[in-house]
Amino acid sequence: MTQIVKWKKMVPEAQAPYQKYITDAGYDLSAASVTKTDNYIECGTGLAFEIPVGMVGLIFPRSSVTEKDLMLKNCVGVIDSEFRGEVRCRFVKVIHRAFVDSVDVERKIPIFGKEKIIKKRNIIDIMILLPGPIKIYEIGDRICQIIFLTLPQIKLMEAQELSESNRGSQGYGSTGK
Repeated sequence: MTQIVKWKKMVPEAQAPYQKYITDAGYDLSAASVTKTDNYIECGTGLAFEIPVGMVGLIFPRSSVTEKDLMLKNCVGVIDSEFRGEVRCRFVKVIHRAFVDSVDVERKIPIFGKEKIIKKRNIIDIMILLPGPIKIYEIGDRICQIIFLTLPQIKLMEAQELSESNRGSQGYGSTGK
């Protein structure tokens, strides 16, 4: 069943959501405004959506973000069905680092009145300062994509016990490398 999602231009320079192929998961959104601060760069799309109840719009970076020195500040934006404001994307500037080499370091550490030599391998990293200004989005650039998903109806229920599973409560790194 096809869902209808209404959208509206909030400013005349806003561009329609763009989907090149019918098989694309998302619709590209373009920058209608760009605001630069010391801490972030915010792009307004100039678009608002009327997402049906039971659905959500998720804002993801486009793969072209790898050509810029930016990263979405909140990683994934969530547009709820009740929100009717402009979709905006806030980006942080990426500082490029390169791991150059590693060196062996010896340190003498006093332990109970005696010195112990600790050998450690430290990785030397440097920040790469890019020549010229950082590469950011400009007005008219496609800056993100919105993907619409249907949400399952969920009813949360508090329980005194949870069922057993193979993984149990094992967390970070428990599935191996």
